[in-house]
Amino acid sequence: MKLRRLFWPALAALVVLGGAGIVYAVQNWEAERDDGVPTTRVTRGDLKLDVYATGELRAGRAVSLVAPPITGGSLRIVQLAPTGTTVKKGDVVIEFDPAEQQHTLEQSRSELDEAEQEIVKMKADAEVQAAAEKVALLTARFDVRRAELDVLAGELISAVEAKKRALNLEEAKRRLAQLEEDAKSRTVTSAAGLAALQEKRNKAQIAMDRATATIDTLVMRSTMDGLVALRTNPDAGGGFGFPGMVLPEYRVGDTIGPGRVLADVLEVGEMEIRARINETDRANLAVGQSAAIRVEAAPGRQFEGRIVSLGALASRVNFWESSQAGRQFDVFFRIDDRDARLRPGGSVRIIVAGRAVENALQVPRQAVFAKEGKAVVYVRDRDRFAPREVKVSHRSENRVAVEGIDEGVEVALVDPEAAPATGGAAPRPAPAGPTGASR
Repeated sequence: MKLRRLFWPALAALVVLGGAGIVYAVQNWEAERDDGVPTTRVTRGDLKLDVYATGELRAGRAVSLVAPPITGGSLRIVQLAPTGTTVKKGDVVIEFDPAEQQHTLEQSRSELDEAEQEIVKMKADAEVQAAAEKVALLTARFDVRRAELDVLAGELISAVEAKKRALNLEEAKRRLAQLEEDAKSRTVTSAAGLAALQEKRNKAQIAMDRATATIDTLVMRSTMDGLVALRTNPDAGGGFGFPGMVLPEYRVGDTIGPGRVLADVLEVGEMEIRARINETDRANLAVGQSAAIRVEAAPGRQFEGRIVSLGALASRVNFWESSQAGRQFDVFFRIDDRDARLRPGGSVRIIVAGRAVENALQVPRQAVFAKEGKAVVYVRDRDRFAPREVKVSHRSENRVAVEGIDEGVEVALVDPEAAPATGGAAPRPAPAGPTGASR
């Protein structure tokens, strides 16, 4: 009886001690595995290959307004339609100060009038000269004829007188020939002078026509119905700039050089969207694929669109972007619906519904790492992580379909070789091998 009373307290004490030992062992085992590396398990299910992107609204057609190519001067803006102004075909968008060109026009007109007056004077002088030459020629011919008649009467006069009359005839003929030669030379000279004055008049006329045409180009009108979008003035920074510098748009009073693009007239009747996607998502897109589009300027409404063009070449990120972004492709969407709130430059969010991959083994995208050009996941092997090479067959925005691994395997969400340990020694990568037990 006494032994029985001692047995039960002793058994209870053993049970308590055993339970404490088990709890300690479990806590110690859990502590050894609590390495601070977040993990997940490989799951099986349908993977929806939707593509998410952000883009910008763009006009379906745009016409640029370029400063007229005048020579030897600059242009000053005296009238300008602000950005966002709705214009019709023929409306004035930009107007420049025509003072300099009007001065050139008046100067050319004065030169033209002067040349025309000189031509009139030269023609009058030529007519007077021609009349005088005609009289002189008639007189010379009369003198020749009279000298010929005097020579014919030589039988009735002395030899000396006959000789004198013969010399007078020769002199009259020489004078007539000289007058005829001078008349021909004066005709040629007058024609050349008249041609020079006509060329001067033509040059003045061309300059006046050019000045008139230039004055007409100083008033720039819209060639279609649309929306005005002013360009930024690159000369506002004094000829230099730096990344991130914000330049103002062109304003009234700005002085510019010829050939500058000042503004665009955007057709808002038919809009398109330009978006950039990662190269890993391009395989999930195709021309004609439908998309759900939400525009920031039109909250609460979803627009239907479709892909109209896919970029064939990828572009690298620039110096100021993160190198983790990788290469990107341009994708253009067309919105089927029309809304007055849609304006070029607006931000949009796009969801392209892709196909579904059924019964696929999948993990989060952050669980797959690139090592030496191969895709690997880190599989838990007791208190370590072993790299396991896998094949990525499909990607969505946040999930990846993989091959070469079993369902339910525990994998790391961060690179355990680079992740710092919360306590104790850092986990050491183990050689790839069979998957061990996992919690």
